[in-house]
Amino acid sequence: MKFIRIGKRKIGSGYPTYIIAELSANHGQSFDKAVEIIKAAKEAGADAVKLQTYTPDTITIDCGNKYFRIKGTIWKGKNLYELYGEAYTPWEWQPKLKKIADKLGIDLFSTPFDFSSVDFLEKMNVPAYKIASFELVDIPLIRKVASLGKPVIMSTGMATLREIREAVNAIRAEGNSQAALLKCTSEYPAVPEDMNLRTIPDMRKRFGTVVGLSDHTLGIAASVAAVSLGACIIEKHLTLSRAHPGTDSSFSLEPSELKELVREVRTVETALGKVSYTFTRKEKAARILRRSLFAVKNIRNGEKLTSENIRSIRPGHGLAPKYYDRAIGKRAKKDIKFGTPLSFSLIK
Repeated sequence: MKFIRIGKRKIGSGYPTYIIAELSANHGQSFDKAVEIIKAAKEAGADAVKLQTYTPDTITIDCGNKYFRIKGTIWKGKNLYELYGEAYTPWEWQPKLKKIADKLGIDLFSTPFDFSSVDFLEKMNVPAYKIASFELVDIPLIRKVASLGKPVIMSTGMATLREIREAVNAIRAEGNSQAALLKCTSEYPAVPEDMNLRTIPDMRKRFGTVVGLSDHTLGIAASVAAVSLGACIIEKHLTLSRAHPGTDSSFSLEPSELKELVREVRTVETALGKVSYTFTRKEKAARILRRSLFAVKNIRNGEKLTSENIRSIRPGHGLAPKYYDRAIGKRAKKDIKFGTPLSFSLIK
């Protein structure tokens, strides 16, 4: 798969990296703040904003027993239903946010978590769908999304190779060739030593999809490095300020950091260039400053060339240094002044 298409954008190897700002719960249940985050994403140079479309009742049940208590994350001790009640984005906002994004010229799509949210988002005419890492094993949901024929971007955190293969096959079984996989470490925040970014090129080769990174690390280094390894999509959470309370705020980027990420990614894209063993125009002009063989003393006609009277030095007007051994021991064909570049015409 060479590329997928979201709106007018081709996304894949050889095209600009598609940078997604994840809104998630960072709106803090304020519509105005959600709008400000979308505007900040656009200002920073992101290509898209992503929402999450669920309610506590569409993603879990209101049950307080031990099975629904969170362990081992920053949300440790919380009940799932309560957490999602704090974090969800009200559905009545989402068509309004889509119109605002459209007006700003930034893509907006979402992660659905059940069939009803897929139907809701389809009425909004979102240009793509995102499958979260935790839903990668929900094959019926993936089939439902894939059947719509739009790009399906899937995060792979926690997944085995078999589970990734099953999810990709589910998309393709619906006749949808627009699959993208994001390397993801489902830790919040994720630490660099758990990222294993070298998986990205292997994932592209193994599954034949567009690949990218859903990055939960603090900072931008992992995302920038991922682009150099072939990531064509970068997803990062965005907040107006980490000082604002929120379920995702602590591992999100602030607008200035997202802007820096976009700038650094664009620099990396330029630097990656193409496979090339030729020199640039400026390098061509500098080649004359490379080393060559020069007379470093006055040499009389018939005198032997030795390590005392010829050397390999800069600049490059004389014979190439590879002829040094060949020249040593030969005799001068004429007088050679100090500072003269050697040539075969000066050597017997």
